Amino acid sequence: MSEAISVEEHAEAMTAYLAEGVAVGEALGNRGPVEYNTKGRLTTEILDKYWEHGFYIFEGVVGHDEIAKLRTEIGDMIDRAPTGPESTVDQYGNEAFGLDFARPAYTFIKPLSDPWGGTELLGGRHPHRMLEPTPDQDAPEYTPYLMHGMCQLLDSGLELYGHPTLLAIAASINGEDFVPFNDAIFVKLPGLGGAVAWHQDGVTHWDNPDWDIGIHGFNFQVQLYPASPRNCLWVIPGTHHHGRADIRAMIAANGGSERLPGAVPLTCNPGDVTIANRQVLHGSFANTSEDARISVTFGFHRYRSIIGARAGLSQAKEAIYYDDERIWSRAAVIQVAIDARAQAYPDDARFDYAPFADRVEDYRFTPETFESVIRDYNLKDLAI
Repeated sequence: MSEAISVEEHAEAMTAYLAEGVAVGEALGNRGPVEYNTKGRLTTEILDKYWEHGFYIFEGVVGHDEIAKLRTEIGDMIDRAPTGPESTVDQYGNEAFGLDFARPAYTFIKPLSDPWGGTELLGGRHPHRMLEPTPDQDAPEYTPYLMHGMCQLLDSGLELYGHPTLLAIAASINGEDFVPFNDAIFVKLPGLGGAVAWHQDGVTHWDNPDWDIGIHGFNFQVQLYPASPRNCLWVIPGTHHHGRADIRAMIAANGGSERLPGAVPLTCNPGDVTIANRQVLHGSFANTSEDARISVTFGFHRYRSIIGARAGLSQAKEAIYYDDERIWSRAAVIQVAIDARAQAYPDDARFDYAPFADRVEDYRFTPETFESVIRDYNLKDLAI
């Protein structure tokens, strides 16, 4: 059970731990601008650092104008959110945003709570509940935690999904035939944002005889605001090398404290992008800071990790195995997003997505492809 602790006590208890984590992270050398080799893929030096530590921070990837557009559209989505999980109206009494899609656009939590920790949700991969500070008396009953479906709800979301630099990174790590995982916008509002208990993302391939450190793919997080040690994602470098971690034992060995040794904060400026291996141990603490963190999160897999794999995480109940039809119907979103971005940013380079090289004309961004490819695309996510 989480102990009772105030916002102020939580912030004070974290101070020394934050400073230690920053110092550890600064020594790793896995932060900087994107650099390419002659084939337009990440340099060996960057890839070596990523595979060594399980994460990398790319600086200044998304430009100021694009960040401003994302802030505006995502801010409007937060402003027009339902007032809670059962509501259909926003805080102004108007019909809430995003109600006309098959999957709900919002996940809500109680302020400063940890909704997954210590539960069997998502395959039980969050075995320890983080501290849940007591929110201020004027806090709302519910706060947005995740927002789903950025490619169908936000012009800026679909355009970001086709970003040539991000897709080149995906090809560098997962191969030219990389395929999607899912996407979600993490919302950690000041004094309200919830915790994400320590976990590893992957659930499917731990016992696979062909297991390796990249078999569960990776996630991007695009940062819209400064991400500080008090509100950002934390990782424990190198933990992706060692298979499934015994998180309960790690916390018990740490005297029951969730402030695990060796962890580092992924501090960022707006426009920076982090990548984290889905096997690296990571999590985030309740946001008792005065700053918001909005992270646009989306991941990619190797094709060979997905083909024939059984659906996992929230899709486990589907009891299906991913075949080519399912994979490429979801991957078509990438190709449509590339064209949507080309229309919005005609002077930018256009990424060439190898699996759709001979089908580009069939996947232009049009009202027709929005209905056939983009609408309710997140019902086809590829989760392992």
